[in-house]
Amino acid sequence: MPKSYANTAQQSITPALRQWIIAQAEAGFTPDVVLKAMRDSGWSEEVAVEAMESTLTAHLQARKQSLPAPVAVPAPDLSQAPLQLDVGDRQVRVLSVMQNPRVVVFGNLLSDEECDALVEAARPRLSRSLTVATQTGGEEVHVDRTSDGMFFSRGESPLIQRIEERIARLLQWPVENGEGLQVLHYQPGAQYKPHYDYFDPQEPGTPTIVKRGGQRVGTLIIYLREPEKGGATIFPDVQLEVAPQRGNAVFFSYDRPHPATKTLHGGAPVLAGEKWIATKWLREREFN
Repeated sequence: MPKSYANTAQQSITPALRQWIIAQAEAGFTPDVVLKAMRDSGWSEEVAVEAMESTLTAHLQARKQSLPAPVAVPAPDLSQAPLQLDVGDRQVRVLSVMQNPRVVVFGNLLSDEECDALVEAARPRLSRSLTVATQTGGEEVHVDRTSDGMFFSRGESPLIQRIEERIARLLQWPVENGEGLQVLHYQPGAQYKPHYDYFDPQEPGTPTIVKRGGQRVGTLIIYLREPEKGGATIFPDVQLEVAPQRGNAVFFSYDRPHPATKTLHGGAPVLAGEKWIATKWLREREFN
């Protein structure tokens, strides 16, 4: 910490002090903790509070100005705090809602029969899961993702078409703005380390990727088969874990490609049994 002085009149808010305050805030320390550290180092309460308020206000304004502009995102109609949502052919339960990040856990999105049918249709087409290669705009095997997976073409069968139409109605987002449904299989030890689903604007391959439908703006993860232990969907920034219960789903949206959305997430390691999920990514525009 920058040096203080015993005489309050001599204490000044220097650039070094401001940098230190910003570093503490970005490291996750609360204002109370930072103020105590300043007082313990000899800073007066008055100067410490002024330094904190002025520094963090300016820092937040600068960060806000540097953020990409927000865009429209998929969103279930929760305006009346419903316990269930009518998606035409079934009632989907609203189990929990978080505002920031926008995370909604749904129950009864798929029937047991639909879950089994997806797994069996996907099983013979599985291969090592790929991730988007942001350097080139293509795909690649990545050490952080240790599942097997496959993609269904949009609307390729009556089952897929029915599920996609249900998702579109649930999230109030056009079917054509969705990527093909992906099914993933996680065996014991398999995981997907925390990551963002949007495409990083700073990566050279992103302009090529977003030509097909724009940015990703929402993700729906549907649980098809439960592991015996482990396999939760985790959101480290907000310390949230969603249990992978069969037929349920977790949805989250991100209105700009930036960590400020707090949508860092991952698939925790499966500790026993096997986990099957289906993922639907939603784009800004028609995906083709």
